[in-house]
Amino acid sequence: MSLNFLPLTININGQQYGPMDVPEGLMMIDFLHEYVDLTGSRLGCGQGICHACVVILDNPSGTSEEVRTCITGAHFFNNKQIRTIEGAATKEEDGKVKLSSVQQAFVEHFSFQCGYCTPGFVNAATIFIEELQRNPIATEDLEDAIKQALNNHICRCTGYVRYYEAVRDIVLRTPGLLKETIK
Repeated sequence: MSLNFLPLTININGQQYGPMDVPEGLMMIDFLHEYVDLTGSRLGCGQGICHACVVILDNPSGTSEEVRTCITGAHFFNNKQIRTIEGAATKEEDGKVKLSSVQQAFVEHFSFQCGYCTPGFVNAATIFIEELQRNPIATEDLEDAIKQALNNHICRCTGYVRYYEAVRDIVLRTPGLLKETIK
């Protein structure tokens, strides 16, 4: 039995990779870990249930979505653009790392305990905030929207409360994410 290799070209966190020959059927999480040394996405369940492994797929339409890398082959992402947890923070000119607003809120709220699920939660919350920037919601819809955005993510440590509080805090303190309500 021999492996069949296919070319793969992908943009990850703004950097182009490929074309490179990658085994057909290789899961994306294995590609990230073994081919491009991006190990922040976590292999939790290996069945697409826990969402610790998700990356952000940036669609040509300007929208983004979560994709579970433990059950999605690397070649699904051929000629696509994704963001991993490593792309959330940025480096400033002085070399210091600046956390994204989501990462900073998670730190401020002590949202994670072991941190294993955190990359998935960061990516889900990032997509949620970006969606609100495009389509603000009414304040009274916020709690349900947060639940919908984070509901598929499993955390075995914290009971979710602090993740939800951090996301709520980001939304409430960021202008333009909520619609003005007329009283």
